[in-house]
Amino acid sequence: MRQFRVFVRLGLVFILSIQAQTVGAEGRHILLAAITEIDADVVFMRHALAPGFGDPDNFSLTECNTQRNLDQVGRSQAIEIGLKIKESGLSFSEVLSSEWCRCKETAQLLDIGQWETFSGLNSFFQDYADRVETLQKLDGKLSDLKKGVTFMVTHQVVIRAVTGVSVGSGELVAYNSSTELSKTFRLD
Repeated sequence: MRQFRVFVRLGLVFILSIQAQTVGAEGRHILLAAITEIDADVVFMRHALAPGFGDPDNFSLTECNTQRNLDQVGRSQAIEIGLKIKESGLSFSEVLSSEWCRCKETAQLLDIGQWETFSGLNSFFQDYADRVETLQKLDGKLSDLKKGVTFMVTHQVVIRAVTGVSVGSGELVAYNSSTELSKTFRLD
């Protein structure tokens, strides 16, 4: 009888350890789970934390000091998210960023591969970019994606216009450009 109890306890320990490993694996790979769940071909990310609201009246796309930018918390957030993306083992077919400095700095600090700017991700919140033109460019891009998953660093207004979801700084949305399904998640 005692051997039976020991056997049962060992069995329970084994089952619990397998469950713990599974939960741990899911926790480490939230990105992969979100992509897989909806067969996403895009991951949108709202730029990391840039305190404030909108951009100053003297905004210039070519001068970062006229824009709302990442603070140290935002920089740390971008680095942490980048590390978690790397832990997932996923490589992106393309990494694109809005032309705004806070998005470019986020893309740089993520350090998940070569990236380039794309005006179809620019913010039209204060009309510094034309909403219709921006979304037409983005729609064209979404219709002609490279094979794999494309990563896009952009703004809340752009993500909301495409997915219908409002996100916070550093939040991500896996998106299937064919079915228009989306899955919001955080990595920080």
